[in-house]
Amino acid sequence: MQNAAAAVGHDELATLKLVALEGGLTQPAKVSCSGLADRLSASNQTASRRLQGLEEAEYVEREVVSDGQWVTITDAGEAALRREYSDYQQIFEPESPLSLSGTVTSGMGEGKHYISLPGYMEQFTAKLGYEPFAGTLNVVLDEQSVRARARLASIDAVPIDSWESDDRTYGAATCYPARIETVDGDAYEPTHIIVPDRTHHNEENIELIAPVKLRDELSLNDDELLTVHVEEAN
Repeated sequence: MQNAAAAVGHDELATLKLVALEGGLTQPAKVSCSGLADRLSASNQTASRRLQGLEEAEYVEREVVSDGQWVTITDAGEAALRREYSDYQQIFEPESPLSLSGTVTSGMGEGKHYISLPGYMEQFTAKLGYEPFAGTLNVVLDEQSVRARARLASIDAVPIDSWESDDRTYGAATCYPARIETVDGDAYEPTHIIVPDRTHHNEENIELIAPVKLRDELSLNDDELLTVHVEEAN
């Protein structure tokens, strides 16, 4: 998949955008190569080739029917569009701060295990300036924040390197400095959004670490609203 995705260029992304404008981001969109070719100012063969390239990169799924095809944008395709969205935000809104809003949710308990591993804990202490509480605060983002989180890629962050134990390799992660604020105006920092290179979470979820148990520090329960104000790493 990585080799195929690397072959997706600006032309294919323009095609992906048109599929999204036809509604393919939320449900299958009826697409004809001739109609797509007209909007792209290209030939039918070119339009077909671009759709094929998107399918090979696993950015779309297609079902060909007699009078066209149904095209659905995959999670990978949506992520690519969000990266494009982030680039345009940097162009037109370069000074706007990034704030992500959502609700507190219970995690799967994996954070407690991984955060406390010595290969990570040593890096957290050295690079973040504190020893995190052994666990993460999980937040489900609202729809607007899901779109906005693509801007994380443009923000200076703190890299956490991969490392090896006797029996396995543990993946790298990226930490984004942040301040969290509740609807009552209570706030806490320092805290960091931690994004593992390998994670089971989707774009709707973020995990936060801090030197304290944030649930207790801010008296947070599931489904409570909060805002995460992202800052640049020093």
